[in-house]
Parts: sequence; structure tokens; C-alpha cells
Amino acid sequence: MTTLQDRPGTALLVVDVQNDVVREAHARDAVVANIAALVERARRERVPVVCIQQGDEELVPGSEGWRIVPELTPRDGEPVVHKTHCDSFEETTLETVLAAHGVGRVVVTGAETDACVRSTLHGAFVRGYDTILVGDAHTAVDKSRWGAPPVEQVIAHTNLTWTWQSAPGRTAGTVGTADVDLTGPLPG
Repeated sequence: MTTLQDRPGTALLVVDVQNDVVREAHARDAVVANIAALVERARRERVPVVCIQQGDEELVPGSEGWRIVPELTPRDGEPVVHKTHCDSFEETTLETVLAAHGVGRVVVTGAETDACVRSTLHGAFVRGYDTILVGDAHTAVDKSRWGAPPVEQVIAHTNLTWTWQSAPGRTAGTVGTADVDLTGPLPG
């Protein structure tokens, strides 16, 4: 269904699951475990796993806080895309990596729900990708002291709104880890 020509493949995107990003994240261990399960499935099914890694003044490249959590350490040869913006496509090599693998569908996991995950979902979708959110494989830290809703509500709202996302020639949706089909069509 993707609007990208000759790109039938799927990739698993792991957005910003870095030590300092998820250290105090809601349900951190459960979310990382769900992502790890998907990473292992993707590797078994020969589906590309692409880790995305934010770098900025708070997440200093090379620092311990910047590193991807040990449970999700990329294997040799697995692409790691470095970014400085919320949308993982902006000024990065992500599109080049996905095109090289013939990817027209992305399965999105990671952190933070209300920033980089949401921006990457929209970035993929407007660029023509079929885009699925794994509803129990993304998280955020509590930002309620700045007026945001509690994290559980942020996650639930994002899952709900992505369930109803639509555009001509593309599919989107939200599914749980157990229901992700890495090689078949996305829900439509």
C-alpha cells in the first residue's frame, strides 16, 4: 500500500531508547522488554532493525547517557541513525538506509512518545511510508509539572489517534507487540 515505488519491505525503528532518555520513563522495563522481543523477532525474520539515536547538548554523543540501552545494543552491521531533531528523517540518513533495504513500511517503537516517536510517525507517514505504532512499545517521562497530562494518558492518546490515521495510498495503525506482523501487510 505504500506510495513509495518498489519498496515492499518492512523495517523496525527503535527511536531514542538511550540510557538518559528512558532512565525515568514510564514502565521503562516493560517497554524495553517489548522492544527487545520485537528486535529479536525482526532479526530472526531478517527484517532490518534501525536504531535511531538523538545527540544534542543534553545527550552528548559518546557519553554514557547518550548510549543505546544495553538490552538493545545494535549488532554489527545494523544501522544506527544519528539525529538532532525530533523527526528521525530530518537531516539524517534514515531515508537512505530505508531505501537501500527496499523499505516502504515502518514499525515504530521507542521514546519519547510525545516528542520523537510522534514526530517520526508523522515524518514517515507524510513521506509515503505505511506506518505502524507498537502501542505497548513506546514511552515517555512524566512532564505533568509543565502542564502535560500524565504519561499513561499521553501514551493512550497517541495510540488512539494513530489508530485512526489515514491518507491516500498509505496505511497506518496501532497494534500491540504480540500482534505485530513484521512481514505482512499493516492493518488498514
